Amino acid sequence: MASSQKRDSDIAYDKLVELVLSGAVSENVALSERGLAEKFALGRTPIREAIKSLVSEGVLESHPTRGTVLRPLTVIDLQDLYEIRFAIEGLSAFLAAQRGRIDDLAPFAKRFDATLRKPDTFNVTEVHDHGVAFHFEIMRLAGNRRLLEMYRPFRLRFRIPFGIIRQRNPERVLAAVAEHREILAAIVARQPDQAQRLMRDHLQRGLDFRMDMLVKRDRYVVPPVDLPAPKAVASARKRTSTKRALKK
Repeated sequence: MASSQKRDSDIAYDKLVELVLSGAVSENVALSERGLAEKFALGRTPIREAIKSLVSEGVLESHPTRGTVLRPLTVIDLQDLYEIRFAIEGLSAFLAAQRGRIDDLAPFAKRFDATLRKPDTFNVTEVHDHGVAFHFEIMRLAGNRRLLEMYRPFRLRFRIPFGIIRQRNPERVLAAVAEHREILAAIVARQPDQAQRLMRDHLQRGLDFRMDMLVKRDRYVVPPVDLPAPKAVASARKRTSTKRALKK
């Protein structure tokens, strides 16, 4: 019975994650356990457990009066997430190049090359999702179990800003494919320092692009902070201030 309940909880979690990524969950409308149970054809207990997991992961937030809603993603959140990615994924690329099973990357090389040869025929969502899988494969090839354990709690918070790009900018998705191909080549050539540098450069481009998109969407806000802001965050704040000034 417990095993069946565990499976239902996993199913509820996966379905709720997809609902979040589709944009169907907002900060303004509270989630309904009953409504989700009916939608997913599951009991309310696994739905409740899935919501609880997403609250603990920082994706949803609960309010005494408003209920459970999507937690707004700010530029500070994004900066924090990417600083973690710079450290963890940069190290993973280094270790994968140093000791990973490079033959396991062959399917990715084939897919990247096919996309770059015929860029006009690729499916944006599929190519984006394949790129996400590539990042996870590098984590696996690093061969460090503790590194994976550190990475897992952030997986969904990474996926939400990924989703901003997936449906909205095929040019950035295609540029990322070329960057992935360079990272892969460095790993296969057993060049750890080069692989790490390329991964960090790739992540920085992704951060800059997502920062720009976030400040252009009214639902995302730039909270005030007292400490000196990183360059990307400072730039985002400046653009937001200009936008507000023009509206007045």
